[in-house]
Amino acid sequence: MKDMNVLDKILENKRDEIKRRKSLVPSLLLQNSPNYSRKKYSLKDSLTVSSCGIIAEFKRKSPSRGFIQEKASADVVIPSYVRAGAAACSVLTDTSFFGGSCDDLMMARECADIPLLRKDFIIDSYQVEEAAAWGADAILLIAAALEYGCCRELVACAHELGLEVLLEVHGSTELDYLFSGVDVVGVNNRDLGSFVTDVNISFELAREIPEDFVKISESGITSMQVVKELRKVGYNGFLIGERFMKEADPAVALGEFLRDEN
Repeated sequence: MKDMNVLDKILENKRDEIKRRKSLVPSLLLQNSPNYSRKKYSLKDSLTVSSCGIIAEFKRKSPSRGFIQEKASADVVIPSYVRAGAAACSVLTDTSFFGGSCDDLMMARECADIPLLRKDFIIDSYQVEEAAAWGADAILLIAAALEYGCCRELVACAHELGLEVLLEVHGSTELDYLFSGVDVVGVNNRDLGSFVTDVNISFELAREIPEDFVKISESGITSMQVVKELRKVGYNGFLIGERFMKEADPAVALGEFLRDEN
């Protein structure tokens, strides 16, 4: 049997985690959450009208770097990101590999009036229900982690709950996953198998993604100059996490990043 790469290990752990969570918190309890049926903010609309298009990420840890900012608190960082001018925020909810939790997303919802993305390895409709219950406005679906049919089912489930979908691709072969139900396309510059990052992936795929999709670039964006170059080839948004979270005050780092635009 071949050795498992990073993504394989994450998905194996995620399947076990979902079984445990389903036994502890039935769907009915999720559906009774005050957030479950709330009117959602539109990630797609926010990126379309935003002057910066920055999706600022709350991220404590990564499989490749370990802890980035272990003691960071969502109820401090997220409202600061909002004040600094983020178009939306991404909140990691995976615990084992990224140090996140449902509490981070729920705290973020309490103090943010902009779209929140639940960023996780979503492979089951139960996780979509969780996202709605915890206060997300959009979910991340990763083409590399899903069969095509399952991806379409999860998109439909998200839309039934008023959630938008950010579909993440990494290579040309995954562009087959794009269909009209996808709200935003994200090009991940990081290979989830090896965790090697190359921002050139976004430039290479830009011309292959149909123009009618709102598209964002994710991972490895370290300067406003790169953002400007990506805008020229059609990107509306830019998901940035480690670039801000590695600083003592992530929101100050975001503010300084945005000032470089002038």
